[in-house]
Amino acid sequence: MSFVPVALVIVAAAVYARGVRHRRWPAWRTLLFLLGLAAILGALSAPLDGLAHELFSVHMAQHMLLTVVAAPLLLLGQPVRPLLRGLPQGVRRGIVRPLALFAPIRAIVHVVRLPLIAAPIYILGLYAWHVPRIYDAAVAAQPLHDLEHAYFLLSGLLFWSAVIDPEPFRSPLPYPLRIVFLLLTGAAQNTILGGLLAFSSRPLYPYYVGRPEALGIAGLTDQRFGGALMWVVGDLVFLAAASVCFFLFLAKEERDQLAREANADG
Repeated sequence: MSFVPVALVIVAAAVYARGVRHRRWPAWRTLLFLLGLAAILGALSAPLDGLAHELFSVHMAQHMLLTVVAAPLLLLGQPVRPLLRGLPQGVRRGIVRPLALFAPIRAIVHVVRLPLIAAPIYILGLYAWHVPRIYDAAVAAQPLHDLEHAYFLLSGLLFWSAVIDPEPFRSPLPYPLRIVFLLLTGAAQNTILGGLLAFSSRPLYPYYVGRPEALGIAGLTDQRFGGALMWVVGDLVFLAAASVCFFLFLAKEERDQLAREANADG
């Protein structure tokens, strides 16, 4: 594991803690954000980071931690305002504010957060990084491996920002469409790719040929377990999120109905 991810996680935790200090901020938001950071550290540090070079299934566990654990937990921590408040005033005024007011940057942020853009970024990256030649190259070369992990985390954040409202940003999707988004863009893709890996009759990644056997695990078993991990664990997270969206939709409908009845009585 390189020093950079550890340093970024420590800085993010410190800035967030400074941003919520002396403010009436829900403790559970802070806990979720810190758990998201812990998931990043868990994915990119020992023992997972070392074993990922020997076992395909462990490498898949890294991907799952970054995309379906760390990303949603970070956004549930509502990090935008705490991180901005936690920065030194000079950094906010001299760097962040000019960048936030710079029209091209605002346009890029707006465009990539659109569900119709965030979904292809997530899906295409999910499949592209699992093409055998690209996957093997990423495991063998640390800089490319770091880029792969960064892509999974950032594309995961984009994906989940279409479902979780990271204030002051809001998703343009109503709750019913968020459920569809989760099922089609998330669960369905995990099922397809995870199923292909889990039911493959031959090893797909030359890099791992012989490596699991050195640890007493059949290579094809390792690959199938990695596919099952993506399929089952990933789908459980997406289905749980869809269920939450469904109940939030029902609660919103009830509030709207009560408001309509109150207006009618008035």
